Amino acid sequence: MPAKHYRVTLTEEERNALNRLISVGKAAARKLTHARILLKADESPGQLAWTDQQLSEAFHVSRPTVERVRKTCVEEGLEAALNHKKPSRTRPPKLDGEKEAKLIALACSSPPEGRESWTMKLLADKLVDLHLVESISDETVRVRLKKTNSSPG
Repeated sequence: MPAKHYRVTLTEEERNALNRLISVGKAAARKLTHARILLKADESPGQLAWTDQQLSEAFHVSRPTVERVRKTCVEEGLEAALNHKKPSRTRPPKLDGEKEAKLIALACSSPPEGRESWTMKLLADKLVDLHLVESISDETVRVRLKKTNSSPG
């Protein structure tokens, strides 16, 4: 079994905060699970630290999850280990308001000749043909139409 690279050592104050968080129970399940993992992974003097395997089995999470929680706590602190990280990469939406309006108008229009109704693929292809977007997936089209309560046909 490989040696642990990230050893969690909590202060008394951090242990009390985690115990309070768990006892109140008014947090996201993920946050509560991470709190429990950190408490049981604590290698401070007087604490009986569990192995990653024990933590994984006890809290029904994968070993990589246990390792990631441990690593985040050591490198970034307790709060980072408990809370969701904001996505580091965000892309601008393919469809702005004007393009979305054109998509909705297209979806509400008559389907192409020989078709009974618009499909998501046909709508996506038409947006590209009209040079509204360089490329777009039929799933993106579906999500945008669903968001606006519009559907083809």
